[in-house]
Amino acid sequence: QPIVDIELGDVVGFEALMRWTRDDGSIISPAEFIPIAEETGTIVPIGAWALLEALTHLRGWINEGICSREATMSVNVSPRQLHDPNFVPVVHEALLRSHIAPDQLWLEVTEGVMIAQPEQALEALTKLCALGVRVAIDDFGTGFSSMNYLKKFKVHTLKIDQSFIRDITNSPSDQAIVIAIINMANSLDMMTIAEGVETKEQWDFLKAQGCTQFQGYYFSRPLTPKDCELFFEKHD
Repeated sequence: QPIVDIELGDVVGFEALMRWTRDDGSIISPAEFIPIAEETGTIVPIGAWALLEALTHLRGWINEGICSREATMSVNVSPRQLHDPNFVPVVHEALLRSHIAPDQLWLEVTEGVMIAQPEQALEALTKLCALGVRVAIDDFGTGFSSMNYLKKFKVHTLKIDQSFIRDITNSPSDQAIVIAIINMANSLDMMTIAEGVETKEQWDFLKAQGCTQFQGYYFSRPLTPKDCELFFEKHD
């Protein structure tokens, strides 16, 4: 799914999303298969494959001139991956094989990942940041209330969960929460990405509040890699 600069309207990056379509065309929800993969440990090889696959597509799009040479790729990281001792080498190898600069890779982690086993998470994220990889907190505000991890971990971006965006034009409480997140991020020199933006009214509000980037149906639904190429050919 494209990620768009909220001020300029330019596509500045993408988020890789896992989807499973069976041969008969039926779709298995990530909410169903990701927890099972996490529990069984299968998420580790799946995650390694997804990381390299996403970065390889990004390299191809850059080479073909479909997107900016500075475009980023965001990939979600599960607790099992982050606590795997081989995860940092896997990330490093994927960057080398895809010829993508480390600062063009954004790893998205949830608040729960950082709090469940903070020492292991801190060690892995510290090594990844030393490589130049960026870290984003996904679904910010929906998990744990402790802000302590923002002080401990080197975080570059807060992603505002779509549950706060959905009713943002009608709900004063949602507006207050979003404004608080944006102001806090600005004060900590972090970027903000609003998820699930579907209307111009939502986009107008976020732009007025100084949100940095957004993604959602207002610009584009999630696309297959091939459809993504066709989308950019059509919209230039």
